[in-house]
Amino acid sequence: MNIVLLSTYELGRQPFGLVSPAAWLRKRGHAVTCCDLSRQALDTGAVAAAELIAIYLPMHTATRLAAQLIPELRRQNPSAHLCCYGLYAPMNAEYLRGLGVQTLLGGEFEAALVELVDQLCVTNATNARTGGVPAASTNGLSQRQPLISLARLEFEVPDRDGLPPIEKYAHLLVPGAGYRLVGSTEASRGCKHLCRHCPIVPVYDGVFRIVPRDVVLEDIRRQVAAGAQHISFGDPDFFNGIGHALEILKAFHEEFPGVTYDVTIKIEHLKKYPQHLTALRDTGCLFVISAVESVDNAFLAILEKGHTREDFLAVVARFRDLGLTLHPTFVPFSPWTTTEGYLELLRVVYEENLVENVAPIQLGIRLLIPAGSRLLELPEVPPMLGSFNSESLVFPWVHADPRLDALSAEVQRIAANADQQKLSRWETFVQIWNAAHAAAGIPAPALAAQRESAPVAFLSEPWYCCAEPTPAQFVSIGAKSPLPIASVASVTIAASAARKGAPAAPTHPTVAADQFV
Repeated sequence: MNIVLLSTYELGRQPFGLVSPAAWLRKRGHAVTCCDLSRQALDTGAVAAAELIAIYLPMHTATRLAAQLIPELRRQNPSAHLCCYGLYAPMNAEYLRGLGVQTLLGGEFEAALVELVDQLCVTNATNARTGGVPAASTNGLSQRQPLISLARLEFEVPDRDGLPPIEKYAHLLVPGAGYRLVGSTEASRGCKHLCRHCPIVPVYDGVFRIVPRDVVLEDIRRQVAAGAQHISFGDPDFFNGIGHALEILKAFHEEFPGVTYDVTIKIEHLKKYPQHLTALRDTGCLFVISAVESVDNAFLAILEKGHTREDFLAVVARFRDLGLTLHPTFVPFSPWTTTEGYLELLRVVYEENLVENVAPIQLGIRLLIPAGSRLLELPEVPPMLGSFNSESLVFPWVHADPRLDALSAEVQRIAANADQQKLSRWETFVQIWNAAHAAAGIPAPALAAQRESAPVAFLSEPWYCCAEPTPAQFVSIGAKSPLPIASVASVTIAASAARKGAPAAPTHPTVAADQFV
């Protein structure tokens, strides 16, 4: 069968969600074309010849982009069976079916894709004998596969054939040492934690699955042979299975002592396993990404993050003592944010010498609340929200204090301009510091030059999981850029506010994210 696997975006990495199922399907004799639209033009010839087109949806950004692409795919090949798979497929099932998607697969999807292809092959063969309608047509077969599968799979080594070489993807920028080529892999999927804002939870519900060590190492081996000098592990939390993780790191470092890596780990786990932090340092870990989200204990409790402000600061101190680098990520703008709370976040970043460790865009991110979010279980949340917006795929919100919505937009503007002008993170932070104090109506204390921290290594990809797509990303797939989330929120909620006699919130561009871990 002719199959096209499409990815619209996966953080500047070769999409694991393409290369893993490609290996399964090619092993069974199918002709598979992988197309990463963040780095390649749509292969219209392959689309026209496809009997199955399957789109990988691992995050909000990818799903928003795919929604703009699906009508064009249907126009180019109205008879192909259309499938969406990955984390965001079941979360947006109704909307995607309305776009003409026939099969939706969430959770552990490789075996389900194989089963779908087998089903299509059998039905097409039957119809060929009887003169019936091809199963791949718009009026084709009904879905037999579960919407969400958490079955334990026997993973294949990913097949990266057909994707652009790794030099076309995000690079590792090393101050004073240029850049390194970056490969990527996954040692586990899902997560055993239940953070309220995390998009993994509605699908995996506290379950995680490991990719066997031999599969992970062979995937790394092939990428190193292709030139990778650094490996980025895409696991939602690398320490979910601590024994599995340590075995991989030991074998990885023994075989590739000159190759560095990065991982994502919860603050909760970094504090729980202090005895294993030296293993990270000694096996070539350049940095650890952790979704700190906030330094406000009340907000962390709402999110059920499993850590406190004090835990975060303890991890920062421990990392400093060990010579490890922490890259904290944040969701600084939410309905619970206050101007005082935002200024406190900036103070902590500054006083803990983390300015160079925090990407400026992280200081402008807004909370996303998608369908299925556990935040919707809290009685105080629904009244804060507008109606679910199927185009934005979120429940929109605007802040009760319009200064904070305006500040979020201003921080995003500063971060975007700084990226274009190649300003240092320190220079950008100073601008954000001044803007935040101006929004609060208080003078900005001068920042002492000696507090400037040393630059650290970081990946060149300027975006993050589950962020609202940029206009350029929409253009890259040939779509028009729709209204950003905050504009949709303002339109939706302002109408209600006007009916109640309250002032309407301003519209502005936005960056929003519901971060992993």
